[in-house]
Amino acid sequence: MLVVSLIWQSDRLHKVLEFVSTVHDLCSVLGVDFFNTATEVHPSLNDSTGVQSKSISNDTLSRLAKTVLALKEDKKRRLQKLKELATQLIDLWNLMDTPQEERSMFDHVTCNVSASVDEVTIPGALALDLIEQAEVEVERLDQLKASRMKEIAFKKQAELEEIYARAHVEIDSEDARGKIMALIDSGNVEPSELLADMDNQIAKAKEEALSRKDILDKVEKWMSACEEESWLEDYNRDDNRYNASRGAHLNLKRAEKARVLVNKIPALVETLVAKTRAWEEDRGLSFAYDGVPLLAMLDEYAMLRHDREEEKRRIRDQKKFHEQLNTEQEAIFGSRPSPSPARASLGTKKVVGPRANGGANGTPSRRLSMNPHQNGSRSINRDGKRDSNTRPVAPVNYVAISKEDAASHISAAETVPASP
Repeated sequence: MLVVSLIWQSDRLHKVLEFVSTVHDLCSVLGVDFFNTATEVHPSLNDSTGVQSKSISNDTLSRLAKTVLALKEDKKRRLQKLKELATQLIDLWNLMDTPQEERSMFDHVTCNVSASVDEVTIPGALALDLIEQAEVEVERLDQLKASRMKEIAFKKQAELEEIYARAHVEIDSEDARGKIMALIDSGNVEPSELLADMDNQIAKAKEEALSRKDILDKVEKWMSACEEESWLEDYNRDDNRYNASRGAHLNLKRAEKARVLVNKIPALVETLVAKTRAWEEDRGLSFAYDGVPLLAMLDEYAMLRHDREEEKRRIRDQKKFHEQLNTEQEAIFGSRPSPSPARASLGTKKVVGPRANGGANGTPSRRLSMNPHQNGSRSINRDGKRDSNTRPVAPVNYVAISKEDAASHISAAETVPASP
């Protein structure tokens, strides 16, 4: 009997100690004073007393079981409350773009947002003062949210506008900001819903910008080539482009590269048109570049380029016609006399005429020029030098000169003393 009694006492003492250990762990997590809690069950359960003096009565075991149950229920309620506060904190932080440094101050709260009751074992993790601290922070952020909501919404709107600007999509920014202001002031929409809607708009804008990227890259190349084309036309019209001035070699190199780039424009435009049409057919929308349909821009460019080519061709044809006309007039009224032996000995400077055209060997031709508007025409004196009192060799109304005047003009030019 004594052995049975000892075994029975040992079992009951073991149960009491298990309950006491559980109460200790729960009090630690909840931040509750263990000694006061244990003493309320029975004074002998205080750790300061010896093991042999612990009460193992049925009443003590029953009260210990009730205490453990109450502490577990309290732990469950506090954890649920803490999870709600942690969720609110995270939502408010995300809503107001709270920096990570400020968020880290409540890591001890948010770390249990997805933990189960049994997983929460850190001492003080569910203490009342910690929960109160989280409640105060949630209330502070909630009040701050109302005052900062417009600032946050406008920040997201600015992000949206930047995405569209990079994609060259035209939007009415002023109207969009006015609607945001009206929604916030009316209070008919939750700030979180408004910002969620703006996040959706930003996501759609990024998707649209990505779909336009390939076309926009080619548009940039096309516009850059058009700038070089314009520069090249100005460069070709410059009569002094081959002068040995500073930077002339750099312009010459740029002109060579520009010609190569300009020759690629027709193929680039053709590719752009094909890609733009495919994009529009796929989405059922017109591809606009800063509010202007891109296909219309390309069509206008093609027409202007065609007009420029026609103008250049007309100028070339007109130039050929005038050259042919001058040649015919020269053959009728101003045939060149054969040079005398005396004149032949004077060298190539003995040229009668304003501007010499290049001959086969690169030397100027002595043929009279029939262009009455050539600059730099000078008469030649008897010494083979240009006369300082310059005057056009051919009068303005060249065709109206009589044959006698033409003959006298030529004979006067030929009156050159022979070299000794």
